[in-house]
Amino acid sequence: MRHLNAILATGLLGLMLLAGGVIGLASSKALAQESTKAGVQRSVVYHIDDVTRAIPMIRNIGNHRKADKDIRIIVVALGKGVDFLVDGAMDDRGNAYDALVDTLMMQGVEFRVCNNTLEARHIDVKSLLPEVKVVPSGVAEVARLQIEEHAAYIKP
Repeated sequence: MRHLNAILATGLLGLMLLAGGVIGLASSKALAQESTKAGVQRSVVYHIDDVTRAIPMIRNIGNHRKADKDIRIIVVALGKGVDFLVDGAMDDRGNAYDALVDTLMMQGVEFRVCNNTLEARHIDVKSLLPEVKVVPSGVAEVARLQIEEHAAYIKP
């Protein structure tokens, strides 16, 4: 009898959690739609600290843009992640990053680079692609975007 009660209680709890999840999902979707209607811009910050993740990240951003043309996308690069934003940088196959970055910039994607990284690695600001913004600290910028601008965090 106890076993049957435990099974029933577990089943009931499962149904309650499922219903709560469905309601929560519907609420968050409605909230996102309401935010868009209210003129609140949704934004996301892509954090990159490894140049080997640049191409997958660029692909992710392209897919993200296709799915949601209205979202604001900011890329914050630090550490080895800044390498793809240096003028003339190429991937392992010899393909230049600049055309890919330019395409994303024309779509409104913003690129920011950590000044601490530039100083530590002796990278001249003038060697960065045009329109790349330098921020004092990449980590602080990621945190600021999340806290002040409510940007969702993505690390591809």
